[in-house]
Amino acid sequence: MKKIFYWSPHLSNVATIKNVINSAKSIKLFSKNSHNISIIDSIGEWQDKKKILNIYNINLIKLSNLNLNKYLPITGFIKSRFFSLLIILKKFIPLKKLLKKENPEYLILHLVTSLPLIILLLFKTNTKFVLRISGLPKLSMLRRILWKVISKKLYLVTCPSDQTKIDIVKLNIFSKEKIKVLYDPILEVGQISKNLNENIPEICKNKKYFLNIGRLTKQKNQTLLIDAFPSILKKFNDIHLLILGEGEERENLIKRVRLNRIENNIHFLGQINNVYPFIKNSLATISTSLWEDPGAVMIEASFCKKINIVSNCPNGPAEFLSNGEGGYLYKNNDIKDLAEKMLCFLKDEKDKHYNKIFISKKNSKKYTIFSHYKNLNRLLQIG
Repeated sequence: MKKIFYWSPHLSNVATIKNVINSAKSIKLFSKNSHNISIIDSIGEWQDKKKILNIYNINLIKLSNLNLNKYLPITGFIKSRFFSLLIILKKFIPLKKLLKKENPEYLILHLVTSLPLIILLLFKTNTKFVLRISGLPKLSMLRRILWKVISKKLYLVTCPSDQTKIDIVKLNIFSKEKIKVLYDPILEVGQISKNLNENIPEICKNKKYFLNIGRLTKQKNQTLLIDAFPSILKKFNDIHLLILGEGEERENLIKRVRLNRIENNIHFLGQINNVYPFIKNSLATISTSLWEDPGAVMIEASFCKKINIVSNCPNGPAEFLSNGEGGYLYKNNDIKDLAEKMLCFLKDEKDKHYNKIFISKKNSKKYTIFSHYKNLNRLLQIG
């Protein structure tokens, strides 16, 4: 039996949360051995996930009895920087003591990784550190230096797409042999089949609609979609847009809808736990993200045999959609090209749609939790 710990501090409902849970779950479901799997809760951010973790016998290790997460600033850049600084200052000693006491074989790092990397740099440990890099961030001088000095001590660096691996290799920081592609565990096949047939709200019934799912943030860039939509309505005035998600940009987006005078055709439905019925009944899903790696909604929609209209942003959408053969790719942050691709979709023959659906459905199968486990086992020899 091996001890495998996950470290993934977070502030908002990012896709990484689901990926961490599914990765831990995959070991519990498919490993022949009864491994000790734990997620480290730094300041209370994992407390609302205790129920699902208990179902799969995944431990939640609290570094503090105080739930500091709810007292943090509410939005944006300042909150994220304050969060990172708080973790480094307040959780250095608790995390160091935990790793010394528990001595896990692996510590898999997501999101705010500076603290455990500093501990790895300063102290001797038998734990193998696995650094997850997703959506290659802009490297500050401090992060570049930290990664460089720590690179030899890391056991592995994993990333979710071939393009991200290429970009990481170009940094010339980590040994090429240590950088491995590990596809995210996005799809729970049985759960998707169960959830697909739930009812959708009355507001969605008997409507032809495009679907956008994601946090309402500048990165997700829903402003572009709202500004492109009047061009669609000029030729197809019965088309609607459903936006699922919450975030700090909500009020700005609503103002944008009013400015474009399209309130009757764009609907904000908030955070939805089960998105699959909305995907099933949509015309297509649209992503306007400025960067993704590769994009969970795109993969979920592909598995549900739906077309994706996606920007060719860094790092994974074009790779997943086979450079447009498996969907519609438009130039990143280009409002005119987005509108053109939406109109192309509405005008194209169904045979063309079927070919794209076949390709993207096939590509999505790499992202099941079972496929993830097989690759994780190959890398870590979990057994």
